[in-house]
Amino acid sequence: MPSIVVLKAGDSSTHELTHDETVIGRLPECQIQIDSNMVSRKHAKIVRDGGGFCVEDMESGNGTTLNGVKVQPRVRTPLKHDDRIKLGPILLRFLEHGPVPNVVARPAGESKPETGQTSGTKIDFNLNEDDEESAMITGAVGGEASSRFGALDVQPAAKLKGILEISRTLAGTVDLNALLPKILDTLFVIFPGADRGCILLKDGAEGQMVPRAIKHRRPGEDDSVKLSRTIVNKVLSEKRGILSADASSDSQFQASESIANLTIRSMMCVPLLGLDGEPLGIINIDTQNPVKRFQTDDLDLLLAVAGQAALSYENARLVASYAEKVIQDNEMRIAQGVQRALLPESLPKISGYDFFAAYESAQAVGGDFYDCFPLPGGRRLVIAFGDVAGKGVPAALVVSRLSSAVQSTMEFVPDVGEALAKINDHMCAHAVEGRFVTFTLVIIDIETHEMTLAIAGHMSPIVRKVDGSYEEFPEEAIGLPLGVVGGMPYDVLRRTLQPGETVVLYTDGVSEAMNPGGDLYTPERLRELIIRNSPDPTTLGKLIRDDVRKHANGRPQNDDITLMVFGRAAT
Repeated sequence: MPSIVVLKAGDSSTHELTHDETVIGRLPECQIQIDSNMVSRKHAKIVRDGGGFCVEDMESGNGTTLNGVKVQPRVRTPLKHDDRIKLGPILLRFLEHGPVPNVVARPAGESKPETGQTSGTKIDFNLNEDDEESAMITGAVGGEASSRFGALDVQPAAKLKGILEISRTLAGTVDLNALLPKILDTLFVIFPGADRGCILLKDGAEGQMVPRAIKHRRPGEDDSVKLSRTIVNKVLSEKRGILSADASSDSQFQASESIANLTIRSMMCVPLLGLDGEPLGIINIDTQNPVKRFQTDDLDLLLAVAGQAALSYENARLVASYAEKVIQDNEMRIAQGVQRALLPESLPKISGYDFFAAYESAQAVGGDFYDCFPLPGGRRLVIAFGDVAGKGVPAALVVSRLSSAVQSTMEFVPDVGEALAKINDHMCAHAVEGRFVTFTLVIIDIETHEMTLAIAGHMSPIVRKVDGSYEEFPEEAIGLPLGVVGGMPYDVLRRTLQPGETVVLYTDGVSEAMNPGGDLYTPERLRELIIRNSPDPTTLGKLIRDDVRKHANGRPQNDDITLMVFGRAAT
């Protein structure tokens, strides 16, 4: 029965294609439901087409790819066996003949260039099906309770020599592509009877076993590598080395035809255990020389050497990860500078008014935004204030788009309600699902002191009145956030600012700031602080910022914190 296999978080689930149309998405009503906010409600569908199947993207937010090529929305694209489908970051596989085996090899045509081969060499890699009951092992070393280096009291001199040899060979090697062939080269020195060797590693995205390095002692030898699925599975699940003294004739393997066809006189397979004790992959070496069959001591030695090789591989991975992180950190610093440039360098200097703003992102870049600039003619002043759902790089990209939309719209659209509607339409076009924006748009006439504003899903500004009380705008006047529904009208609110009145705009990073005990700062505490302190915008803004930090008491930010305070000077 044709099926779709969903691979997520190291796990997999198989879904048979019994319907003419199988919808895949986040909604429970989909035939295949995927619980991920990166997958659209109805993301894609698999459609029966004649004797085969096609994949069709249903105008999803993050798109659909087939074998790395983007599928055009509403266009049926034929599927063939073992095709890879990606819905955003979620990987699926189409199978015509049933589920994916729990250990597989990447087909030679799809794999990246393998290390440890001469250029142009093709890896013919097969994991043979075995009868689990008949595939009994002739020897085993290690397991959950033993050291990654095997029993330390078994041939300690040979182990020490092998560990020193592989440590010397691998010293200073941080290139993963160069490291794996070096491991095999060293093993061929330690085990002079070895004819073939290979290293398989788990693919991080799929948890599948992928051949990464191969070595043959004799030039021109058959390039294929055939392994028993039973043996590989036992090595990975039991975390121990396995020995087959004579796989082609051992009575324990006679019932398993696939193993009998391997024509291996002797083989050893051991796990590469990571720092957490979990298998990173396996090392397999074999010999076809019946005189040089491997023994249990050889297996124990290989397990010890593999332990040191795994440490070297982990170290190389950590170095590579650190180098990547340094590059990413540099890029994030550049991105941080670019985002800071979207914010105003300075706030307006207007007689009779005072302005204050504070911005602190939880990560290098954030999803909060504010802007303040005069309209042509200089009489009217625009204040834009928003908060993108989420934080980090995705939110920062939405902020850059929002900033451009605000600047371009306000230059030509003088009415607050009309301007906010156009900004919303712009954000709805090609919007990323789940990345809506709560937003407040304000225009102040600095001659009449009338403030007109429209609110899209954001908290109401808090107006501190002259008598020390506060005022907020009614909830029914607050419209939907930007980027949710296009063509939405927004209510326009009007209020004349009196001398000595102050307006506070804030994001939920202020009201929802948490202390080490998990207690929120709360809007109530913010209102209390506003009415009990100076109405001067700069003084009040700094007091709020410092009080939020005091409340957090050293707890790292869980969201971006942005604050803007403005008001008229007292007469």
